[in-house]
Amino acid sequence: MATLGLSLVVGPAHAGKVALLLERFLADLDRDPWLVVPNRADVDRVERELIARRGALLAGTITTFDGLFEHVARAGGDVRRVIGPTERSLLVRRVVAGAHLDGLGTSARFTGFADALGIALGELDAGLVAPEQLDGDVAGLVAAYRAELERVGAWDREALRRHAVERLARELTAWDGRPVLAYGFEDLTGAEWSLLRALSGRADVHVSLPYEPGRAVFASLRRTAEDLVELADGRVTELAPASVRYLPPALAHLERQLFEDDGAAAPLDATIRFLEGAGRRGTLELVAQEILAITAAGTPPEEIAVVCPSLDRLRPALETVFGSFAIPAAIEARSRLAQSPPGQALLSLLRFAWLGGTRRELFRFLRTPYSGLSRQEADWLEGRLRGRAVIEGARVLEQLGQLRPGKRLIPLDVLVDGAQAPVAAVRSVAAGMLRSAHGMQAPPTGEHARRELRAHDAIASVLDELERVGETGSPVSREDVIAGLERADVRGDGAGEPGRVAVLDLMRARTRRFDVVVVVGLEQGTLPRRATPSPFLDDDARRALDERGARLLRPDAASRDRYLFYTACTRARRRLVLAREAATDEGSPREASPFWAAVRGLFDPDDVRAQTTRRPLSRLAWPLEEAPTERERLRALARVVATDPSGAEALALANGWERRLRRARRAFSRPTGVRQPAAIAVLGGRETFRVTDLERMAGCSAAWFVERHLRPGQIDQQLDARMRGSIAHVALQRFYTRLPGAVPGADRVTPANVEDAVRLMSECVDSALESGLRIDVSELARRELGESLRRDLELLVRAEAESRSTFAPRQLEVAFASYELAPGVAVSGKIDRVDVDAMSARGIVVDYKSGSAPSARQIHDEDRLQIPLYLLVLRDQLGLEPVGGVYMPVGGGRRPRGMLLDGDEKVAGFAAADYLEGDAFGAELEHARETAVALVERARQGDVRHDPRGGDCPAWCDLWRICRKERP
Repeated sequence: MATLGLSLVVGPAHAGKVALLLERFLADLDRDPWLVVPNRADVDRVERELIARRGALLAGTITTFDGLFEHVARAGGDVRRVIGPTERSLLVRRVVAGAHLDGLGTSARFTGFADALGIALGELDAGLVAPEQLDGDVAGLVAAYRAELERVGAWDREALRRHAVERLARELTAWDGRPVLAYGFEDLTGAEWSLLRALSGRADVHVSLPYEPGRAVFASLRRTAEDLVELADGRVTELAPASVRYLPPALAHLERQLFEDDGAAAPLDATIRFLEGAGRRGTLELVAQEILAITAAGTPPEEIAVVCPSLDRLRPALETVFGSFAIPAAIEARSRLAQSPPGQALLSLLRFAWLGGTRRELFRFLRTPYSGLSRQEADWLEGRLRGRAVIEGARVLEQLGQLRPGKRLIPLDVLVDGAQAPVAAVRSVAAGMLRSAHGMQAPPTGEHARRELRAHDAIASVLDELERVGETGSPVSREDVIAGLERADVRGDGAGEPGRVAVLDLMRARTRRFDVVVVVGLEQGTLPRRATPSPFLDDDARRALDERGARLLRPDAASRDRYLFYTACTRARRRLVLAREAATDEGSPREASPFWAAVRGLFDPDDVRAQTTRRPLSRLAWPLEEAPTERERLRALARVVATDPSGAEALALANGWERRLRRARRAFSRPTGVRQPAAIAVLGGRETFRVTDLERMAGCSAAWFVERHLRPGQIDQQLDARMRGSIAHVALQRFYTRLPGAVPGADRVTPANVEDAVRLMSECVDSALESGLRIDVSELARRELGESLRRDLELLVRAEAESRSTFAPRQLEVAFASYELAPGVAVSGKIDRVDVDAMSARGIVVDYKSGSAPSARQIHDEDRLQIPLYLLVLRDQLGLEPVGGVYMPVGGGRRPRGMLLDGDEKVAGFAAADYLEGDAFGAELEHARETAVALVERARQGDVRHDPRGGDCPAWCDLWRICRKERP
């Protein structure tokens, strides 16, 4: 029998440490040994490797540190259930809610306080720190949490480890002498160190550690190595470097010289490649292109790994790019349930039903396949609610009841009626979501379905934990359920899945090997990563506890990332690819990571440049011969058209892309005239045209056609400038209608009655708001609208009181159905107001404007047709002599502008430049008539052009996406 104690195997990458450990494991199979590996994926992988060596394993246990701790703890008979992360998080939040805090009282109000405390409690328990070793609020929180665990009669993961260590310390029979072998860790917590030390006195313990004395890459492992060497007491096997035997020369040189100061520059071939892209997506597209080239050369996808410093940050972009390039990928990392489609849908529904959410949250659920509602019906319902501006939850439920009489939205009803406890209600809803998405006729298959089932398992796991909390006598609220689901994780894809590229983080990569490794994120600030300080355990507190054996002192973050980067680079057997963002999506340059520079500095600069591929932000399309997908090839073809039209046409003909190329070439130059006979018949058959329509056509006929005939619009009814103007018009109409009766003897506003008029206007605004605001808005928005309208219309009333004009309002909202401008050409419209001279049959047209008012010169130059045509109606249909027309700005203190007849009897009080001599005044009316007649003829012929006033589209026009007007 071998001498009891710990033996240590150290050496750099590719030295054979793990192979030696596995040989010792197989040699001791008759003693039923234990093999401790880093994570569950490694358990499966090592089992397959050992079975491949022996054909069968009839003894031995392969597990993680957690499995070893659990075996020791439970073998003693004092067995308690182990709470999961959801129950633990709930207990921590309840401890915080019930604690009386002094120094941390202010911070405890924030939602992240409990999460940060949970992490700190885990570290303290892993270091076997007792509450009495702490002081202040932290000591009280630790003691309160442990008391809560005792109350519910359970352990958490760290409490189980602590119990295992305590059992080994007090019971000689706590271990039966079986050998223990361990590898794949760099740091040892206080509990792990105590476990290894206790086991080494009762059995053979073999530990493998990646370490080479004096090398910078292993600096963060120095303490662990020294402690294990001391515990081994001379039983240390130092393996010599062997990378030159197993790796290509460039990779072997990198393994030996990375981060060393005295390394000489070596030649470099395609074994190591460098990719520099602009923007996150551009960089990942370079990576995807490289992977496609590698797989095309014969490398199986499962032999390729993409290693990321942070998968959470890159996951969405990676999934998008790899999906568009048809690269199958297995993302080996847990993700947030709230980011999965089922989790997102369920949480949106819960926030609506239980947390006072809005229409947006409800329809995030209803638009998914999990709701049981068809997409067509969801569109119809949301369109009705948006058109009525119904947003708030209670109003949404009321309106849904009216829109779907007698029909139920079962998931929503289950949550709202409160008949079931929160956990049971969510379980019922989750089961219904799965049935709605996949039915009951066939089992869900395919990768998408597998991910949905994993998300459903995560939901079920959270609900199971919360159910156990309820069984302990602690009530589980709706907020607890939502908080548990928000914090839950979903299992990632399996490790080493055939036919799929592995996407994993630095920690998972360190125990794996691949033919090709791609390391991304080599920018300053991304790698090395910034350390995340704990608000409960600063460096001084860690150092003080570490001196008492807690092993809480963290290695330097940059030093640890240096080691992890080294391990990631040495996972490649044939090729290493390093990628970084050279610029942001906005074009701002990004500094390279020092790790990037360290690798490039190992090799000949000319060779490095030859093995570097760059993609600038300006390169929106691939070169045609390099385009990886058909979509990218089509984009590249469109680019070729600019320099070689005939060549592009030949390529399109050869590949069947002629129609697509023609569409691309005429995207901004297509003829815009209406040619469809039925459409021309509709336009040609119109008998009358609104004056405002003709004025819009004069401004841009394409915009007129889109706005007046295609009529695109916002689904959401909202409180915009148009609705505000409509309410203002109603208020003004009621004001001038009521003015003679409300202010006796007043036919217009004067300085004498202006205060009474202002009060009347305020009443009219309230009345117009009551009848005209038919959408749901918040009380604050309603009050803001009312105050702004009162302010603006008060300014108008006071300006009218100071006006020198003697004309008084006589007719309001004067509609005319048909006014003939020429034979067969008629217009219609509505005049806001007609002011009449009491001593004659002369009249002025007044049109309200929410913006600035055009002058007489602008009316002519810009074909502003409203005022001139209204003046013709005033003369020919109302029997009044037109002496002017003005645009009256509503609010802002702007002056009325327009065109007025000059002379001895002119209407006083307007801008001097707006007065026209009699002949000029009449000529403007005729010019407007002729312009309107010409526009009607164009409209009837379908003559629609890109002819914005002045030649350029105004900045405020957003119709170019429809009319396809090319903009600078």
